[in-house]
Amino acid sequence: MCGIVGYIGFREAWPIVIKGLKRLEYRGYDSAGIALIGESGLNIYKKAGKVVELENFAEGRDQGGSIGMGHTRWATHGAPSDRNSHPHTSNDGRLSIIHNGIIENYATIKEELEKRGHFFNSDTDTEVLIHLIEEIYKNDHNDLLEAVRLALHEVSGAYAIVVMDKANPDQLIAARKGSPMVIGVGEGEYFIASDATPIVEYTKNVIYLKDNDIAFLKRDELSIKRLDNVVQTPYIQELEMKLEMLEKGGYEHFMLKEIYEQPRSIRDCLRGRIYPNEGRVQLGGLQEYAEKFKNIDRIIIIACGTSWHAGLVGEYLIEEYARIPVEVEYASEFRYRNPIITEKDIVIAISQSGETADTMAAIEMAKEKGATIFGVCNVVGASIPRITHAGAYTHAGPEIGVASTKAFTAQVTVLTLIAFYMAQQKGTVNHSKMVELLTELDLIPEKVQQALLADAIIQEIAAKFKDSRNCLFLGRGSGFPVALEGALKLKEISYIHAEGYPAAEMKHGPIALIDEEMPVVVIATKNSSYEKVISNIQEVKARKGIVLAIVTEGDQTVKAMADYIIEIPDASEAFLPLLATIPLQLLSYHIAVLRGCNVDQPRNLAKSVTVE
Repeated sequence: MCGIVGYIGFREAWPIVIKGLKRLEYRGYDSAGIALIGESGLNIYKKAGKVVELENFAEGRDQGGSIGMGHTRWATHGAPSDRNSHPHTSNDGRLSIIHNGIIENYATIKEELEKRGHFFNSDTDTEVLIHLIEEIYKNDHNDLLEAVRLALHEVSGAYAIVVMDKANPDQLIAARKGSPMVIGVGEGEYFIASDATPIVEYTKNVIYLKDNDIAFLKRDELSIKRLDNVVQTPYIQELEMKLEMLEKGGYEHFMLKEIYEQPRSIRDCLRGRIYPNEGRVQLGGLQEYAEKFKNIDRIIIIACGTSWHAGLVGEYLIEEYARIPVEVEYASEFRYRNPIITEKDIVIAISQSGETADTMAAIEMAKEKGATIFGVCNVVGASIPRITHAGAYTHAGPEIGVASTKAFTAQVTVLTLIAFYMAQQKGTVNHSKMVELLTELDLIPEKVQQALLADAIIQEIAAKFKDSRNCLFLGRGSGFPVALEGALKLKEISYIHAEGYPAAEMKHGPIALIDEEMPVVVIATKNSSYEKVISNIQEVKARKGIVLAIVTEGDQTVKAMADYIIEIPDASEAFLPLLATIPLQLLSYHIAVLRGCNVDQPRNLAKSVTVE
């Protein structure tokens, strides 16, 4: 959940680390800190609050040194405060550490260390780890790299760490297990980060550390070994990311930029994968398992948050077109049950970051039971693509806003392709129908562009809804997960309580909430449930509810009933989620802005949930 940055080389470290922390702030932003080794020795600056507050705190102080590391925090152990901010130091002040993850057995280790005379200055599990490293380093007379390796054998949990020794200012030690870490390779310099966003400005060459890897870095040297002490050969990859992807590009917020990037991101997701004239879908990641897809008993989709909503859309599409039963599970619950999984099952794991801890644990459990695992991920080099049997990248590009937008529609696009691919393999959709579906899918980016033209109308509606305390979102069929996603976006960034429901379930409880102050957002496009949704709208109006309807362009029937409407282009029911989601994203965004909320960094949230 936290963001870490490290640098060793010939440049001044401070500008690189502070800029890197700003790029990683979406991973956590309740406190930040930097450690530098320069001519005056080890300098550590840390402050509760956002990175800019750390920057202001350190202004005018010694920021010299060509070796440094920084951390932006999402609190787990210990409330946000100056003393709980990273970096943390050893008892003697010689060693310092930054850490992303959780040390689960820290309390037991801390108790033993206290018996040995260690005093702790924070409430964090991380400080316990650096004290443990110090204890082994001093008492077992090992070098620091060996002390780190032995200490990591003693801890359970997840970590990405960087360790610095002020007595050896020409080295950094990094390690990972369950939390992401990438090393940028330059000429006479190395960069360390939680993801590639702080690195791309300086080098395109990167190494993605694997679980249980430990890296030893000097200005002109890099070596990697496993926790079991086996030396590894680094595999250098070239980044496809471009620096301009990480800038706002004139937009007020990253979230707004990413909403408007969706015509491009969906197009990038489709590129090279559909051939409308031939009525053919090609997914390279599925080719090896094509026969298995023909003969499976069921598909289990596992995900968390917004990705789970995408999975629900996938359920509708796969069952409709490929005629295969689908179950959609919260990864965080699935992993703690004893689910029935067989070798005839395919598990589709969805994660924007590819590092979601609960999803990764669920994958490992499903693999042990013999299932074939297919990953849907946005981040190249992430953990999930490495531990799954096959998969597909969404190609959405970096998503900096914490509330997911383009990643969601890209996930839905990939799941649409999977549904059509499986239908193609099983022969459940005839050729002419497949040509028709793929031809329309090829036009969806342009229709998303048209949906964005409603922004001015949505801003006016947002001004009417901004002071609401509660909001209900209703949908039927594949409109139901769209309603869930719309409600999630609103509560994530505006802090208005919102719930998504199947429209027919409104009568089984939520209807009691409806009054003249309750906005009810209804997905009311022309599809197989259209007449039923109209009945639901009438039920809301009979109780003086305020209705905002997402309707098919030109619809006059719903327009006559609803208080407000937002039109989207006409499309087949299969593609409704890709279009109906757009106005709900914009609505949430504008309401949050009008309420003065921090849209890109909503309170208590972080982008990548790498802890359980």
